[in-house]
Amino acid sequence: MRFLIALLWLLHWLPLPILGRIGNAIGWLMYYAIPKRRKIALTNLRLCMPELGEAQRVDIAKRHFMGYSRSILERSLIWWAPIPRLRRLIHIEPSVPQAEMESGPTILLCPHFVCLDVAGVAARVIPVSTIYSPQKNKAFDDLLRYGRERFGPVRLFTREDGVKPILRALRDGLPYFMLPDMDFGEKDAAFVPFFGIPAATLTALGRLSAATGAKVIPVIATFLPNYKGYRVVFYPAWEDYPGKDMIAATQRMNDFIEARVREHPAEYFWTHKRFKTRPPGEPSLYD
Repeated sequence: MRFLIALLWLLHWLPLPILGRIGNAIGWLMYYAIPKRRKIALTNLRLCMPELGEAQRVDIAKRHFMGYSRSILERSLIWWAPIPRLRRLIHIEPSVPQAEMESGPTILLCPHFVCLDVAGVAARVIPVSTIYSPQKNKAFDDLLRYGRERFGPVRLFTREDGVKPILRALRDGLPYFMLPDMDFGEKDAAFVPFFGIPAATLTALGRLSAATGAKVIPVIATFLPNYKGYRVVFYPAWEDYPGKDMIAATQRMNDFIEARVREHPAEYFWTHKRFKTRPPGEPSLYD
């Protein structure tokens, strides 16, 4: 692991066009070298985008592997590149809503696009809080923590900590950087359609917003064309959210994410088994 970390450190010196092309080449190889993940990605795409031809879905899957590989190599920039250089690569639209983030409890909704770490950097104009998954390898765990902390104070929680520390952070004025669009099982989730398919979806976004009065501001990071850097969009805070119906609030989140995925289909995390948990009696969609 230390050798891989050292290799990543060397890569951060490369110009982004070279680093990005290396990432794309590795990702193209990964598409063929990891059949298990390739199958998951193509299964997800067949389920979510049946209107496309198989060749179109294969093209999206290949570009996803390339984008995912790029995001791993380009994370070296987040960890070690001089902050002024990194800031020049991040193009924010329309601007970071710092005043809104400071005006009261705020949840930054960041779906699982491959550039989500760039969105985290863009949001770091004030201290924030977020979920953190401890790594078994200490050297890699230390690196991940360093990467999250080098841009300013951040309060990190694990899923085992439960919801109380998150509520406390929101009430303390720390925006919560939230990534709720993965299948974590049936606990604290409801089967809410995503691309028309019932998906076990955490209802935590609506519940946290209701409990704290937090506004929800979505943020999405994607690649700029021609290796020019990254585009980070902060969307307007949602009005009349969450309301009294938590299922409807969760559906609103899924609908928003689906719309953004259709805009940048190759950059969503298709290699995750988003539909792994099925309603009672339904067979697996991945077997």
